[in-house]
Amino acid sequence: MRPEDRRAMIVRSVLPLVLEHGAAVTTNQIARAAGIGEGTIFRAFKDKDELLDACVAEAIKPDDALAAIAEIPLDQPLSERLVEAADTLAAHLQRMGSVMSAMHASGRAHRNPEDRAKRKSQGRGGRRDTMTAMRAAMADLFEPEQDKLRLPAEQVSSLFLSLLFGGARVDDESAPTTRQIVDVFLNGAVAPELETA
Repeated sequence: MRPEDRRAMIVRSVLPLVLEHGAAVTTNQIARAAGIGEGTIFRAFKDKDELLDACVAEAIKPDDALAAIAEIPLDQPLSERLVEAADTLAAHLQRMGSVMSAMHASGRAHRNPEDRAKRKSQGRGGRRDTMTAMRAAMADLFEPEQDKLRLPAEQVSSLFLSLLFGGARVDDESAPTTRQIVDVFLNGAVAPELETA
């Protein structure tokens, strides 16, 4: 197995443990979850901190969510496409938030600014790049209806993501469902018979 494949396999195996234990996960637990010896961990990563950084980077990376959005059939109704994409993005954000919360709860705060700058210079974890990729993926879902849209698909995509992510989603009965958000976005907040001339 190539070193980068081994690293990726270890990270995939360790992420559920990070969600459960945060930074308190032991190398013994890591080795058992990955089906490897503890020594293999340190041949793949210089130390546990580097492995935990790789787990956080994997949780933040939107690649799986973007791939799932790209597979949404464009022959579905637009509302169905948007609900599926919004649920996919919400699941990604939930996973990302859970990993960060577990790390913080176990006493491992965010890395220092130099580490963040280093990751950004290496092309990983850039919020702007992530948002650009999400907007492009969403714009592809709007593209078949471009002739019906009031704005270009890229702008509609930005507006949709702003509505979707703009407010904190609270888990109570008054929080709108994804379907309700999509419906208001596509059809407006005022029912047609209530509109005034």
